[in-house]
Amino acid sequence: MCSHYESVKDKSILKSHFKLDNVPEGGKFDLWPGYMGEFIRKQEGSASNSRELLIGSFGLIPHWANDTKIARNTYNARSETVAEKPSFRDAWKTGRRCIIPAEAIFEPDWRTGKSVPAKISRADAKPMGIAGIWSVWESPTGEFIHSYTMLTIHAATHALMNQFHKPADEKRMVVILRDEQYEEWLNIQTSECNSYLNQYPAELLIASSILEPLI
Repeated sequence: MCSHYESVKDKSILKSHFKLDNVPEGGKFDLWPGYMGEFIRKQEGSASNSRELLIGSFGLIPHWANDTKIARNTYNARSETVAEKPSFRDAWKTGRRCIIPAEAIFEPDWRTGKSVPAKISRADAKPMGIAGIWSVWESPTGEFIHSYTMLTIHAATHALMNQFHKPADEKRMVVILRDEQYEEWLNIQTSECNSYLNQYPAELLIASSILEPLI
């Protein structure tokens, strides 16, 4: 599960890689649950397949939430239960899918018996496009706040991602889309989504930490 990641610092790379017209300011680079980060969705009200980048809370805030504190626990959504969990099901069923741009994600390496952060990124140095869903919440004062969460899948069979977290913990990983899947992910029907919820090949990722290489 991913609770810490870095967004794309170079805005020109962000625009070109994800084919964006505009990149608003305001999102943080180093992100933890509850921080305001960047996510990409299909541009609403547009007849074309254009995309837009918005700033929102890392951690989905459902419309029924009393405040934004729930974001501390909703930064990841299990793909197996996303259609059922109260925090996520409305966004999932209404097709509010998004892409979260990231330079790297961080996971705990426990080989020493203590948690040591490991940085995972694409081997080709291009940004990751992480599959997610988004929502919008109206505060008691009438302010509208966007939010998003990353989708995760089982990773016990993944040669790299199965090495993180405590040995007894379930192995999970975020869904990293291939570049050619971005347009499809934002536009397909909800019934078609499962075919996109796959492991990103281990040989296309690299991990680094202060410990010996993982693979």
